[in-house]
Amino acid sequence: MDAKSEISIERDDGAGDRAQRIRDQLRHAIIDRRLAPGAKLSEQEVGALFDVSRTVAKAALQMLTFEGLVRTERNRGAFVANPSIEEARQIFASRRLIEPGLVQSACARITETDIAAFHRQLDEESRHLSSRGPEARRAEIKASGDFHLLLADVAGNTILAKFMEELVARSSLVIALYGRTGTSTCGHQEHREIVNSLANRDVEGATKLIISHVDHIEADLDLKTPAQGSLRSALML
Repeated sequence: MDAKSEISIERDDGAGDRAQRIRDQLRHAIIDRRLAPGAKLSEQEVGALFDVSRTVAKAALQMLTFEGLVRTERNRGAFVANPSIEEARQIFASRRLIEPGLVQSACARITETDIAAFHRQLDEESRHLSSRGPEARRAEIKASGDFHLLLADVAGNTILAKFMEELVARSSLVIALYGRTGTSTCGHQEHREIVNSLANRDVEGATKLIISHVDHIEADLDLKTPAQGSLRSALML
């Protein structure tokens, strides 16, 4: 299936379903860093690209605004969120508060099935690390974020899991804007060490590792001017 087929919106869907599907596609483009912070998201252009009304496009953009991935400015329209340095610090400060708690819960709940799921996730990361090109890079970044979402799932707290989904998405925006290296900073080897500690139910060790891991992600940030691209090219239409 080509990219255009993947994001096509069926005409017989309800307006809510169509808005949700557009939200999902735009969200993936933002998280995968195909849409840069500050990129304009015109209701008219979104509607035209997905062959829906501006009302449906507006509903999709409102969903993303609620999640903090899009900001809306009066008389100017919607834009991919452009987090400030202070917002970036707050995002990683939040992760340092939340992820140690997730690790502690995961240590208490982890099963052999969970450990196997973590190893499959590590294998996925390894596969993308060995590939080259922009598609591989986007897949690597997504796989790295998925590790943290899996950790939240294993911890068993659905409220915090939802919050982590937002934090991981916002972290991707921050890395897109301020990443010093332009590569995934979510260290694969650190993930492996965290999994080993979880498997051994080493709460203290896993807690120290996750805090150090988040510190390393934040340490790679620097003020950079993001690359710019069109909405059409970001959605690969």
